[in-house]
Amino acid sequence: MNLKKSYSLEEIQQKMANYCIYQDRCHYDVEKKLSEYDLIPEAKDHILLFLIQHDFLNEERFAKSFARGKFNQKHWGKNRIKRELKFRKINNRLVDIALLEIDSRDYFKTLEMLYLKKNKEIKESNPYKKRQKIYQHLIYKGFESDLILDLMKD
Repeated sequence: MNLKKSYSLEEIQQKMANYCIYQDRCHYDVEKKLSEYDLIPEAKDHILLFLIQHDFLNEERFAKSFARGKFNQKHWGKNRIKRELKFRKINNRLVDIALLEIDSRDYFKTLEMLYLKKNKEIKESNPYKKRQKIYQHLIYKGFESDLILDLMKD
């Protein structure tokens, strides 16, 4: 027997506020979480409005912290960050603003660090295959092909 606990609108609102406090969230994440509760559209809208009005939910803040976090922690390039933000339905203007959070000097240093690390890791005798594997890895991480090729020229 599957009994689902029911919550009042205020309880769900508080749960969603706590969800947003724990970590910056975007509308997409919050709406996905809200779908776990059987709410009528007006109740969902009421909760979203409350979260926005009380600054629990802020798309720009989310996009900026997402970009900084994925770059600093996971060493993702701008293409990967952009793709992930678009997946979360962040608009293009906010994606562009978020990418400005990444310092260009740090960006190139990170790309170079990843290149050198992967170059040491790959045990491939064929230099063409080795370069291809490194290139594919850096593309997967989300770095721009022209930057990768410039780095690999040396």
